[in-house]
Amino acid sequence: MGATLLVVRKMDITGARWTMRGAEAVLPLGSLYISGDWDEYWQFYLQQEHKPNHLALYSSGIPLIKQVLKDRCSTTPPPLPIPV
Repeated sequence: MGATLLVVRKMDITGARWTMRGAEAVLPLGSLYISGDWDEYWQFYLQQEHKPNHLALYSSGIPLIKQVLKDRCSTTPPPLPIPV
C-alpha cells in the first residue's frame, strides 16, 4: 500500500474530523503497522518508556510499598472528602 493510499484511508473516514496534530500522530503509527515494523517499534518504545518512568522511580526501592506502609502505620486517619 502506498503512502498516498494510507493517508486517504486514515483521513477520509466518514464523520472523522482530524486536526493537523492528530493526523501527524496517527499516520506514522499506521505506516509502522502496514510496513510490518510494528512489533519491533513497540518493543523499542516500551524500552524507552521504561527508562524514565520505571527505573528512576525504583532506584531507591519500591516507593508504592513505602507509601502504603507509611499510610497503614499512621495513627491519624486520612482526611475524608467533604461532599459539596
